[in-house]
Amino acid sequence: MKIPETPDEILQKANEWLTGNYDIKTKAEVRQLIDNKDSTALIDAFYRDLEFGTGGLRGIMGVGTNRMNIYTVGAATQGLSNYLKTVFAGLPQIGVAIGYDCRNNSRLFAETAAGIFSANGIKVYLFEDLRPTPELSFVIRELGLQSGIILTASHNPKEYNGYKAYWDDGSQLVEPHDVNVINEVLKVKVDDIQFNGPKENITIMGAEMDEKFLQKVVSVSLSPDVIKRQKDLKIVYTPIHGTGVKLIPMALAKMGFENVIHIPEQDVVSGDFPTVISPNPEEPAAMALAIKKAIEVDADLVMASDPDADRLGIAVKNDKGEFILVNGNQTVLIFLYYIITKRKELGLLKGNEYIVKTIVTSELAGEIARKNGVEYYDVYTGFKYIAEVIRENEGIKTYIGGGEESFGFLPADFVRDKDAVSSCALMAEIAAWAKDNGRSLFEMLQEIYITYGYSKEKMKYVVRKGKSGAEEIEQMMVNFRNSPPKQLAGSELCIIKDYETLIERNLITGEERPINQKITANVLQFFTLDGTKVSVRPSGTEPKIKFYIEVKDKLASSDQYDETDNKTNQKVDRVMVDLGL
Repeated sequence: MKIPETPDEILQKANEWLTGNYDIKTKAEVRQLIDNKDSTALIDAFYRDLEFGTGGLRGIMGVGTNRMNIYTVGAATQGLSNYLKTVFAGLPQIGVAIGYDCRNNSRLFAETAAGIFSANGIKVYLFEDLRPTPELSFVIRELGLQSGIILTASHNPKEYNGYKAYWDDGSQLVEPHDVNVINEVLKVKVDDIQFNGPKENITIMGAEMDEKFLQKVVSVSLSPDVIKRQKDLKIVYTPIHGTGVKLIPMALAKMGFENVIHIPEQDVVSGDFPTVISPNPEEPAAMALAIKKAIEVDADLVMASDPDADRLGIAVKNDKGEFILVNGNQTVLIFLYYIITKRKELGLLKGNEYIVKTIVTSELAGEIARKNGVEYYDVYTGFKYIAEVIRENEGIKTYIGGGEESFGFLPADFVRDKDAVSSCALMAEIAAWAKDNGRSLFEMLQEIYITYGYSKEKMKYVVRKGKSGAEEIEQMMVNFRNSPPKQLAGSELCIIKDYETLIERNLITGEERPINQKITANVLQFFTLDGTKVSVRPSGTEPKIKFYIEVKDKLASSDQYDETDNKTNQKVDRVMVDLGL
């Protein structure tokens, strides 16, 4: 392999870290990178500045401008502090909450940020130990704070860490605050960062706040009587070494479940994630130990949360008695079907309820809402957009649930981000409700398909790395805009939605109409006459272009499930061929 040459500007940036206001250990590590004959690591650490994007920071840990370290975290925190002091200048005291997950250096970064906020005269509420992301969101609202951050890289590999910023409604930043904070962070130099503020400005939160949060979590229950009858439901749960290890079992116990089975080796809190390659409940390998245990004990339900406990993965037994993973779209369908069905049964549908889904999530979610007289909203990918709808409807309409295909659901609005704690509690209740009615969750999913139509979804991504890769992805989007497919799997294209222009075109009638979104996005959607939907968008955080495929069919009865599933799988394959994938 050819050793890359070190460009002068990269060496200059690295040398600034040798002479600037950086600690001795950091300087020693930078010197080691410079002295290494292979300059690959040096280039990767300094070739760009780690961007504070609309979701915050995320990157590999280490020294350098393109790494997660106390200085990139420090710049982000100083920039956020500067913005908070501008926006909330009229308040006698600005307050922020800080949480962190199990990752290596998360506690260090959290304490670093706490010291910086404190030095800027901002009151800090810091968790005593690792806590789930949804509890951080809850605390902001509970204490009436102006902002919050959590140190987490979600389900990324162990080399990564991240920094997510929240606003006073408990949601991740949306416009104009996201862009304004980014601009403030970009202005910060290392000498501007005020480290080590007074400890008197920092309050430590612990069990008392957990109890308040768990009281809210239990309030999502719609069938407490069912849980009393099914309290012995066999539930296998794993936190995959992360923050769900304490609160999710506590939530299940408070709901009334008495038979929660653990995976001891995955209850070990560790940023090295020793039992998995990737701590992502979307991936079968991450669920393997839990499923193995479920087979041993003949469990009714398997649940897993990711390291910061905002995503939920589940597995259930199919009609052959085999445990299968339920995908993110199916999870959303199960939640919404149950919530709407139970609310209708209990007389809790008053006519002003609504649900929210993202534009790449299954259209069946909207169909369930529509056929039950519940309003639904379509928003861009990202839970901050779901939270934005909740904020705009506060006091006017009643939020009853929302989710996205990437394993995130929010069953109640006391949190304004994905919430695996509440979702695990409610999913266990749904499994109990199904069992109480003589069914399994798998049979319940089949009933949803029989009632509302069958849907098969698949996400395919294409990776193109580097500058040339970014240009290739950009050209792919140009090609799809200029030359969209005429048909997909034999069905004629009828509608194209372009979120960059916010125009929806009907190819049959020639009619154009505006798309109801506040901001533009580089996303294309194709709809065919037979109900097939394809969404195309470049990833905002990775060198990928993503294709979300959904095809439709009818399911007349449960005994036709396998046949229908095979048929729609083949149709998805044909769509991929037509897209050139």
